[in-house]
Amino acid sequence: MAIHLNKRPTNQSIGDTEMEQKVILITGASSGMGKVTAINLIKEGHIVYGASFDPENMKDLEKLGGKILDMDVTKDEQIEAGVKEVIDNEGRIDVLWNNAGYGLYGPVEEIPLEQGRHQFDVNFFGLVKLTQVVTPHMRKQNSGLIINTSSMGGKVYFPLGAWYHATKHAVEGFSDCLRLELEPFGINVVVLEPGAIETGFYNALLKNVSDEWLKGPYGKRVERMKNFDTSSMKGSPPSVISETVQKIISTDKPKTRYVVGAMARPMMFMRKWFGDRFYDGMIKRNFG
Repeated sequence: MAIHLNKRPTNQSIGDTEMEQKVILITGASSGMGKVTAINLIKEGHIVYGASFDPENMKDLEKLGGKILDMDVTKDEQIEAGVKEVIDNEGRIDVLWNNAGYGLYGPVEEIPLEQGRHQFDVNFFGLVKLTQVVTPHMRKQNSGLIINTSSMGGKVYFPLGAWYHATKHAVEGFSDCLRLELEPFGINVVVLEPGAIETGFYNALLKNVSDEWLKGPYGKRVERMKNFDTSSMKGSPPSVISETVQKIISTDKPKTRYVVGAMARPMMFMRKWFGDRFYDGMIKRNFG
């Protein structure tokens, strides 16, 4: 049952300036760039709802004044209940940041189809479902902002990453169409394309890598991935994402895409301007 809270004023003073207080819903807020950004937005004075399948890891957000939602984006009933709670409490949702996701890497031939489907359920269909549930409320407000986390991996690719990159390419195409659909209703759609960010993404990715693959036809490539020296690819701190999201939220006319973080711009530049054969060769030389 939703707890009805007193509505906060639309504007409040932060130091000597006045800012517009917004109701913000963030998925994937229990760790990484989602958590760092949620903390900073709470400190800025916004009403922030952090959503995750792991609510215990968001208790620190609650202590700071944020709200937490137990929401697994693969479960429609939890999405619907979470959005209802925000609307019942606040009467509106100004910003939706679809940020939940993870990386599934491995040989296409050897990854069970159910694992691939789960990758899409989390990274893509969960995003779609939450967008479908939130959009009618933004349409009635005639305003809103939807930020969809893609990746530089939505424009480029790496060996063994077919499932992950497919989800991010899907987010890119979905967001472009959605942007045109929602523009007449005063709703902006923005694609966030992070590069390498120090969030533990790579270590989490390796947890899904089966030792059985080392014995198969792709064993050498899997072993190279498991032993890859990430020190040569130092990522940017999550704060760069937080600063970017804060910038997106504070502007009336955000750009359609924000590329931010280590490696993102050069990798995307090489793919776009030098072509697939050049990019393939560069990847093979550096990643095997």
